Amino acid sequence: MATDGLVHVLTLCGNCNCGCPELYVDPQAPAEQRVVITDDFGNSIRLSGGQLSDIVAMARAGALDGIAA
Repeated sequence: MATDGLVHVLTLCGNCNCGCPELYVDPQAPAEQRVVITDDFGNSIRLSGGQLSDIVAMARAGALDGIAA
């Protein structure tokens, strides 16, 4: 995926050269598509800041704890 114009926020893992998932902000995109998450297969999804905030809140509350087990 081309990252032209995207602002890098974080890389998940980053300890290898496998194309780790990354989080970007696209300041040029409409608000409902501003957050970009890429995976290690070359795909991406776009979210609003509110949607990302909901995911973070649910993760903090434990909603995702069983996924990594």
